[in-house]
Amino acid sequence: MRALKLLLGLLGILISTSLSAKTISGIVTDESNLAIPGVSIVIKGTTNGTSTNFDGQYTIEVEKGDILIYSFVGLMTQEIEVKDQTVINVIMQAEQISVDEVIVVGYGKKTKKSFSSSVAGIRIRGKSSRREKRNTMAFCQYEMMPDMTYNTEGYSTINENNYKNAVESPISTFSIDVDAASYSNVRRFLTNGEKPPIDAVRIEEMINYFNYNYEQPTGEHPFAIHHEIARCPWNNDNLLLHIGLQGKKIETENLPASNLVFLLDVSGSMNSQNKLPLLKKAFKLLVNQLRPEDKVAIVVYAGSSGLVLPSPTGTKKKKS
Repeated sequence: MRALKLLLGLLGILISTSLSAKTISGIVTDESNLAIPGVSIVIKGTTNGTSTNFDGQYTIEVEKGDILIYSFVGLMTQEIEVKDQTVINVIMQAEQISVDEVIVVGYGKKTKKSFSSSVAGIRIRGKSSRREKRNTMAFCQYEMMPDMTYNTEGYSTINENNYKNAVESPISTFSIDVDAASYSNVRRFLTNGEKPPIDAVRIEEMINYFNYNYEQPTGEHPFAIHHEIARCPWNNDNLLLHIGLQGKKIETENLPASNLVFLLDVSGSMNSQNKLPLLKKAFKLLVNQLRPEDKVAIVVYAGSSGLVLPSPTGTKKKKS
């Protein structure tokens, strides 16, 4: 009898659990009604979640009373409680970022008595004290503009990314605009017998330089995702995940005719091997890809000025 009561109790718990469990589906869009892929949807207080697909669609198993958290980079996070609904469509709004401090810098000299010259520095604070509001001059700082020197071989500092827990930070981004210049740049330094500057070596551009011969997308979406996983060479406890995006190849046969016009600086500073001579080699590659209906023109300035190539068609490649 006791065993029967226990069995009935367990059965009651299972029935109540199954009655409260449900599947929620929906679409996440922005304010322009465009679908947002990759939105993170997590049940609050748990690590259970999912993300939207290419079309902004998602499904998730929840219980009545759960709170769903919708988050995406640059958009305001939303929390929605699950009640009796089975479909939850969400419109996400852009996150409003307040300006903490803006510096506007100009050129020129000035004195305290003259305000006709350009302002060297204007500081606008997002939060102002009462004293600053009463005195508008508290927003202005007048300084001499430092001499500007330019280093054409300067590189911005690369800050290494720290490891992140995917459970706590489930969102990542992929750039469709792929840069690959670092490989050629590093090769240039090595060919010249020089050691590349540390910040010139950008790992993602070294990887993106090569053609991985990914298969073309076959579905309705304009790109396909390919991935492979391998052991980390410098840490046996970690794995490396390589994710590749392959965009759909666009056939060029029916493209409209191109009319290309290039404006070139031909001053003496452009005579180094990595400037005009390199550009001439690149032009040879361009000319070989011109179709009969395409045109290309060249206009120069600085050392001389004027039209030097008056738009021949792709049938006159030797002239180009």
